[in-house]
This record gives sequence, C-alpha cells and structure tokens, in this order.
Amino acid sequence: MGKKATITVHPGFAIGEISNQLFSAFLEPIGTMVNGTMYNPKHPTADEQGFRTDVINALKATGLPAVRLPGGNFVSAWQWKDSIGPKSERKVHLDPAWYQYITNEVGHDEYLQWAEKIGTEPLYTVNMGTGRTQDAMDLIEYTNHEGGTYWSDLRRKNGHEKPYGVKTWYLGNEMDGPWQLGSWDKDPFGYGVMVNETAKAMKWIDASIKVGVCGSSAPFMEHFPEWDEKALDVCYDAVDYLSVHHYHAAPPGDTLSLLGGAEYYEDFINTITAMCDYVQSKHRSPKKIMISFDEYGGMIRPNAPLNPGWGRYNMTRSHYRFNPERKYILHDPDKMPDREWPGGDRIHMLSMASIQLALLRHADRVKIGCMTGGLGALCSSNHDHVWRSASHYAFMSMLNYAKGTSMQVSVDSETFDIPGYAIDDTSQYTGKQGLNYIDSACAWDQENNRLAVFVINRNEKDDYALNLDVKGFSGYNKCTHLEIATDDPDLKSRFGNDELFVPKANPEAAVKAGVLKTHVKPLSFNVLLLEK
Repeated sequence: MGKKATITVHPGFAIGEISNQLFSAFLEPIGTMVNGTMYNPKHPTADEQGFRTDVINALKATGLPAVRLPGGNFVSAWQWKDSIGPKSERKVHLDPAWYQYITNEVGHDEYLQWAEKIGTEPLYTVNMGTGRTQDAMDLIEYTNHEGGTYWSDLRRKNGHEKPYGVKTWYLGNEMDGPWQLGSWDKDPFGYGVMVNETAKAMKWIDASIKVGVCGSSAPFMEHFPEWDEKALDVCYDAVDYLSVHHYHAAPPGDTLSLLGGAEYYEDFINTITAMCDYVQSKHRSPKKIMISFDEYGGMIRPNAPLNPGWGRYNMTRSHYRFNPERKYILHDPDKMPDREWPGGDRIHMLSMASIQLALLRHADRVKIGCMTGGLGALCSSNHDHVWRSASHYAFMSMLNYAKGTSMQVSVDSETFDIPGYAIDDTSQYTGKQGLNYIDSACAWDQENNRLAVFVINRNEKDDYALNLDVKGFSGYNKCTHLEIATDDPDLKSRFGNDELFVPKANPEAAVKAGVLKTHVKPLSFNVLLLEK
C-alpha cells in the first residue's frame, strides 16, 4: 500500500505576522568568511575597496533582508576604534576566540559599506566582553549621529557623510558561555545591569534603535533558562529582543535525527517564550520581548568520547584547557583553500530548511533568524568563482514565498521515533517519539492572494500521496507544486553546473473541491502554492 499524508490549513488559525528579517544570515571573520570570500583585493572582480563584486552581485540578486555582523565570538575582544581611518594606521590585534590575527583591513566602516553594497540591513553586534558602556555609546554616535560631535564628524572625515542608520544592536555575543572572552556566565545579574545601562544610553543617543540582550547559547547549558531569566529581569524595560543560538547535530548516517532536529528547536523556542512571558508578568509590562535566533545550524558530527562523572563541569572544562602548541593564524585573502560540506547538497539543504520551517511556525515571537552559513547557502564560493547550491534554491523559496501571516498546519502522516543520543558531553539529546515524516509550515500572503505551504518529506525511501486540505480558502484554485528532489544522495552543485537543484514543477498537482492532491518524493523540499 502506498504511503499517504494529509495537511490541513484553515484561515481561522493564524500564528502571527512574518517579519521581513526572519530569513537572514550571519557573518563572522572566521577563516575565509571575510578574508577570501567577502574581501580579496587581488581577485579579478575586486572593487576599489577590495570587495569581491561577484559575491556582492550574487547576494544582491537574492534580496537578502539582513545580515548580523561582525561576529560572533570574535567580537568579544574586537576594538572597533582600531579598525577605522586610514588602513595604514590601523592596529593589528590577536583574536583569542579563533586563534587568528585580525589585521582590521576590513573594519567597522567596511562591514557596513559592504552591507550597503549588497542592499541588506546590518544587525550589529557590540563588544560586551572586554567592552563597556562608553565604548558602545561612542560606537552608536560614530555610526548613527548626523554630525557636530567628535565621533560623528570622524565618520564623515573617514568618508561616510551620512549616518549609517543601523537599527538593530546586540549587546554582546553568547555572554553566558565560558568560552566567551569577558564571559558573564557566573554573573547574569551583573550582565543584565550592564545591558540595561548600555541600552538606555544608546537609546538616548538614537531613540529609533532596537536592542537585543543575550540569552542562552544552547539548550544544553546547565543554567538554561535560569541565566536568561536573571539577566532579562534587570534589563527588561530597555531591550527589545532576546538573542539565542543553537546548533543541532546528528551522527553520520542518522538522517532522521538530523531532520528531526527541528523538534528540538521547537522545545527551545517554547521554553524561551515562556520565560520571557514570565518576566513580563513580573514587570506587569505591556511589552512582549521578541526572539532573535541569530545563529543556527544543523550538521553531521561524529560521536566523540564521553567522560562520565564530570557533571555540571562538562560544558566548562574544555574551555579551561590551555594548549601551548596552538599557533595563531594569519589568513591571506588570496590563499583561500577549497572547503565544502561532505556528501551531496541535499542533506545539508534539508537540515537547514527544516530549521527555517520551525522558525516560521513561531513567527509570532521569532522576528529575526540569521542562518550561520546563510551567506554561503545563498552564494557558494571558492577562491575564483561563485555558484548556487541546493541550499540557495530552498533559501530563496523562503525569501520569495514566506510572506504575510504564518498559519498553523495540521499534519497526519506516518511517524518515526528518535532514540536519545549524545554527540559529546555537552550535546546530549533526549529521545523523541511520534514525529511526522511530513514536516510542514505555511505562509498566507493575503496582499497577493497567495498561500504557500512548505513541505519536507523526511522519509529516506518512500514518497507520499499528499492531500492538502485548504477548503477554508475560498477561491484559491490555481496551484503550483515546486519540488527540489534527487535520487542521487551525492549530487553536488559546482561552478558551471549550478542548476542541478532548480525547483521543478510537479505536473501532478491539482486542486479539486478545496483539496490539492500531489506526491512528495523521499528526502525532498516542496513548495505548494495556491493563488486566487
């Protein structure tokens, strides 16, 4: 008997409005992300600032709404004032987070000007590790103030007459983590006080901005969500977002645990939301804190040896090992080694797309989502060229069609279980039971009379006869089924051959009496479009 599944969507069951920033990206100067991909003055396409215009043009064409920059762990020791002005006068620093030299050839102005060139909004992360309130005040004055002060006039002197107008600022990066320089993992109250005073001062300089406070770096943290609650409690009135991160991992060959990772994101978001609402009730405040999921990813990682008996020290111990053999690296932008995900494009595409569907299902509270590796997903690159991988096409489907209102989906399909497993001491997953093979989310763009239902078939072997029940959407009778699917698990896009995963129309799709009938292939990404 063939496999069958049903998805039901009804106009009476909305989740919330979809933010324009929900499908954004993250940039940090690790390895070749900046030196080589973004910046290479010796590249044939380099502009007058040394930026690769092949990368700029490829990203500009995607309409990427926002990018979080300039980091990441790196930013907790970065001294932005040493990265402005004539390049010959900039200071070179060590980056202890990633054991690299930071030459500051790409500095504060270059990051923001690069964002201008690709037409995306910068979401700026401030050093709250070794930096403090005055430094943040100087930063926003330099960046956003019109002129007439030392810092704003210095920006004009450095070549940018008009303010950059950065609207979203994160006060620190993963400040609850012992791996972070200037970490506040042992003092959430102190961090919350500093954020409160810094956000207040920054908003007194530019009242139009929104500010994010760091929450937990992962649901595995021993102090989650207590740390988040203590920090947020003392800065609630001054901030707008809680910034959280998570990287899901599964062992090689365990596709269902990888694609089922979206369920762990659901748990994380539900806990964070409940915590934020609890603090709101304590403050008796009419304001709801929104969530910025500004780093996320899904990946294959081999299991590492476990160390029973370490207890709560598991998350901390590895960050207090000091290796005298480790050397600092100077990254030459013109010596960009070729690196790529092992295996074909398909699994990586599905793992990231499944997380995006989870964020879409929480669009009422998750207002910013920055995919780690999102720039590479939209624009794959090596030393010489750029191209489009499978992830490009799935990401573009979200950018093009996940607009309007996120709608609840009810899925009825066969199910599977994920046994509990541990990647290492800190990434340990409880088991999950009864997960649908069919994963789905929905966006209703009422302005353009379009309903978009996103479907991932997580089954590795079987296709499904799919019924999409949209009887409540009167007049939505024109349908299109776009699918990204392949029978070759090792199929990989490369320069000159990047149309392998272009979404194809499934001619089988048809609507009758308010039900769209079609088939979804094994391990496929699908977009079902209905229009009036």
